[in-house]
Amino acid sequence: MQIRRVVTGQTADGTSVFVGDEAQDPITLSLLPGAEFHRLWGSDHVVALPVDGQPPGPAAYFPPPGGFRVGYFSVAPESQGLPEDLDVGAALAEMAAKLPGMADVMERDDPGMHQTDTVDFLTVVSGRVVLELDDGAERLLEPGDCVVQNGTRHAWRNRFDEPCVILVVLVGATRDAG
Repeated sequence: MQIRRVVTGQTADGTSVFVGDEAQDPITLSLLPGAEFHRLWGSDHVVALPVDGQPPGPAAYFPPPGGFRVGYFSVAPESQGLPEDLDVGAALAEMAAKLPGMADVMERDDPGMHQTDTVDFLTVVSGRVVLELDDGAERLLEPGDCVVQNGTRHAWRNRFDEPCVILVVLVGATRDAG
């Protein structure tokens, strides 16, 4: 699915202008067949206005403290499965190149389970998905449902026939080590 991204900015004299209007193709991964990721905008620090609206440079998928990311991701049905001929090493390298830092938080012994140092604001746009926490507690989420996720260990489980598209805003946080 393509997502249209319209971007505004300001000129040197303070005039508001449109600086971008283009379709964004999804990022797809061999390791997650049927899943799509749209990295629409973000920053690694608090933004100082005005800005010219130029896209930020490449960065890690998850923001550092004070940073943010905005995008969409789709969770493919679990029935999609992995291809039998998948080269896992190449698939992990692809993930590291396309979504830097994503593989670092994924648990190898519990596929899909992960934890990040972010506060996540999510809204289900279409489809259904189950949000599972580390103690096995689950919630079914449907279109319009919102989640505020405060750095918890979790996984997204799509036990249904259609993909689930989710709008996400990730805000970098600091985890207390004590």
